[in-house]
Amino acid sequence: MDALMKFMVDNFLIDAAIGMMGLFGIGLIFERVKALYFDYSMKTEEFMAKVSKLVEDDKIEEAITYCAANEKKPLAAVVKRVLERADRDDSAIEHSLDIAASEVAPKLTKNLTYLSMVSNVVTLIGLFGTVVGLIMSFKAVSFADPSQKQSLLADGISLAMHATAAGLLVAIPVMVFYSFLHSKQGKLFNEIDQHSNKLIELLRSRDFNHFGVAYPVAVGSDKMPKAKTAQIKTV
Repeated sequence: MDALMKFMVDNFLIDAAIGMMGLFGIGLIFERVKALYFDYSMKTEEFMAKVSKLVEDDKIEEAITYCAANEKKPLAAVVKRVLERADRDDSAIEHSLDIAASEVAPKLTKNLTYLSMVSNVVTLIGLFGTVVGLIMSFKAVSFADPSQKQSLLADGISLAMHATAAGLLVAIPVMVFYSFLHSKQGKLFNEIDQHSNKLIELLRSRDFNHFGVAYPVAVGSDKMPKAKTAQIKTV
């Protein structure tokens, strides 16, 4: 065990592990920022206003074509799937929404949980490096000349704490980026849920005609239509 710890300290394996985890976290951050803020984000209000206008004008095929042009966006993909079932009953439309949502969900959640893992693991690696460094320092001090013990102990603790500092230096920015990306992911999910349900409500109501006024004049008025009485002819 002592030989293994000495090998890790002498070859800077703990620092290398922290560095590798940091590079892995940076790669994940760039990939998720590109996806959530650029690839999957869109002008939602403008897009849905265009789709709603086409639906109200009963131009479902044009609305589907418009969505297909933006199908890489999760919201457009979900809306397109719902519009393709616009001629079906309510249960079929809702079922298509569930299927479309399950298809786009992995794209939005991809790799994001790994950022949280990186932050936690790199902190633990730093703590492990500190403990190993302290153990090795105290062992070295126990066999050192009394006049050098204080200097050796200070140097050993300094090197051990370096591992914790390096781990926190990676973990804190990763956790900050994770919070922003998780918030953006939740916002995209909320937009999909909100606007897809509004679209379903619009599809349900577009053929619904409100009743006219049953009695256009006041009850009891002379202008009310008289009920016709049947006339019996006598032979």
